[in-house]
Amino acid sequence: MDTARVPILYIDADACPVKDECYRVAERHGVDIVVVANAWLASVPRVGWIRQVTVGDGLDAADDWIAEHAGPGDVVVTADVPLAGRCVKTGATVLAPNGRGFTADSIGMDLAVRNLMTDLRAASPTERVGGGPRPFSQKDRSAFLQALHEALVKLKR
Repeated sequence: MDTARVPILYIDADACPVKDECYRVAERHGVDIVVVANAWLASVPRVGWIRQVTVGDGLDAADDWIAEHAGPGDVVVTADVPLAGRCVKTGATVLAPNGRGFTADSIGMDLAVRNLMTDLRAASPTERVGGGPRPFSQKDRSAFLQALHEALVKLKR
């Protein structure tokens, strides 16, 4: 008997630009989704394989919920580097909305860069440091679709 667990796709949904892409790819792969946000999202499809979790207004409430539930064999979609680090430690596959994977090998540098930029912005609050993220593009969306498909295929093997 095959006891392999089907992956669950967790979406850090409050500012996620690829929710619709997640729904399409997950449906194609027969994967359940958990959409986690601080407030109810009316745009989430009402189907049996998508569950919406509303965690409330706490600063890291959605992050905490996802980090407590995601684990090996699951996929987490987030742009939040500290959450990505927590999920990588649990063994989850973690993807940014641009398709970039966070891994055990990369997360240390990702966190260091994020913390450096936070410190630089705090030291010079009147100056624009780092310029913020570049605009989300169609190329990012395509890269994400490919990365999510590949991650799910790999996990289902």
